[in-house]
Amino acid sequence: MIAPSETLAAPPAFAVNSRVVLSIALPMMLAYLTTPLLGLVDTAVIGQLGDAAALGGLAAGAIVFDLVFATFNFLRSGTTGLVAQAFGRGDAAQQQVHFWRALILAVAGGLALFAATPLIVAAGGWFMAAEQSVTTAMGLYVAIRLVAAPLALANYAILGYLLGRGEAGLSLLLQLVLNGLNIALSIWLGLWLGWGIAGVAWGTVAGETVAALLGMAILMRRFRDAPRLTGRLVFDLAPIRRMLALNLDIMIRSFVLLGAFALLARQGAQLGTLTLAANAVLMNFFLVAGYFLDGFATAAEQLAGRAIGARRGDLFRQAVRLTSAWGFATALAVAALMLVFGEALVGVVTTAPDVRAAAANYLPWAAFTAVSGVLAFQMDGVYIGATWSREMRNMMLLSFAVYVAALLALPQFLGNHGLWAALHVFLIVRGLSLLAALPRRTRSAFA
Repeated sequence: MIAPSETLAAPPAFAVNSRVVLSIALPMMLAYLTTPLLGLVDTAVIGQLGDAAALGGLAAGAIVFDLVFATFNFLRSGTTGLVAQAFGRGDAAQQQVHFWRALILAVAGGLALFAATPLIVAAGGWFMAAEQSVTTAMGLYVAIRLVAAPLALANYAILGYLLGRGEAGLSLLLQLVLNGLNIALSIWLGLWLGWGIAGVAWGTVAGETVAALLGMAILMRRFRDAPRLTGRLVFDLAPIRRMLALNLDIMIRSFVLLGAFALLARQGAQLGTLTLAANAVLMNFFLVAGYFLDGFATAAEQLAGRAIGARRGDLFRQAVRLTSAWGFATALAVAALMLVFGEALVGVVTTAPDVRAAAANYLPWAAFTAVSGVLAFQMDGVYIGATWSREMRNMMLLSFAVYVAALLALPQFLGNHGLWAALHVFLIVRGLSLLAALPRRTRSAFA
C-alpha cells in the first residue's frame, strides 16, 4: 500500500504552446460537439412528428434535467482541476484519490436523484409553467432519464479524471461511445419504432450506461497496475473538506448558470408554444457554439491547473494567452458559419413551417452567442483548472443579477428579441468580470 509521503515525485517537465493546446482542444472539441449533435438529432426526431407540444416538452425536459444535474457538475470540473494540479506536482496517488472521491459522490448523488424522481418531475412542471401537453411530455422524459442517474454522474467523474491528465484522446473515445450510441438508439426507438419522446430518453439511458461501464473497465485495468492506496489517504478528512468547499462553489456556479438558461426557456414559454419551440431549436445552435469553445476551455483547465501544480507562473500566463486567442478565432468562425448555414439547418431540424419561420427570425441572436460568450468560456476554464472557485462563484452571482434585470426589462419592449439580448448581456458580463479579477488572483497564486 502507498502512504501519502510516498506519492510525490518531481514535477514532470512540460511546455505550453499551440501544438499542446490543440492536442487537447481539438479532440475535446469533437467530443463535445457530439452532445449538441445529439440535441439536434433528438429535436429532429421529435420535430419529424410535427407536434409542437412534444418538441416543447423535449426542450423543457432537457432543461429541467440539466438544471438538476448542474448541481453535480463539480464531479467533472472540480475533479479536472484537482487532478491537473496533482499531475503538475507529479503526485500519481493523489490523482487516483481525487477520482475515487468523485466517484463515491457520483454514485451517492445519482441514487438520491433517482429516489427523488417524482419530486423532480413535479417541481419541473411547476417551474416551467407551460401548457399541459408540454408538461406531460416533459415529465415522461425526465422520469426515464433519471433511471440512469448514478451512471450518468459516474461519467462526470471519469471524464474529469481523464481531462485532468490531459488524456483527450481517451476522453473523445468515451464521449463518442456515449453520444454515438445515444443518437443511434434515439433514432431507432423514437422514430422507427414510434416511441417518440420516451424512445429518445431510453436511448440516452443506454448510451450513459455503456459509456460508464467502458470507462470504469479502462480505469480499473490501469489502477490494478498502480500502487495500492490506503483507506486513510482516500478518506483523509482535511482534503475532503477542502474538496467539498471547492465543489460547493462550483455547484452554486453551475446551478446558477443552468438556472439562467431555464429562466430563458420559461420566459419563452410565456410567449407561447411556438416561441418555446423556436427557441428550443436555436438553443441547440448556442450549444453547438459553446461546445466548439469548450474544447479550448478544457485545454485552459488542464494547462492552467498543471501550471499551478508545478508552480510555473510563466506557463500559466502562456496557457491563458494561447487558449484565449484560439478561442476567439474559433468563435468568429463559428458565428460566420451559423449565419451562412443556420437557416438551412433549421429546416432540417423541424418540418413545422411556423417553427421554421420563427427560428429564422431570431437566428442572428443565436449565431453571435459564440462571440459574446467566448471570454466567459475561457475564463471559466482558467478558474476551474486553478480551482479558484470562490471568485468564479461570486462573478457568476454578479452576472446573474445583471442578467435577471435585463430579462425583466428588455422583453417588455423587444419581445423574444429581448430574451436573446438578455442572454448576450449575461455572457458578456461573465467574461469581463472574471477577466478583471484575473491579474490580482494570478499574482497571489505565484507570489
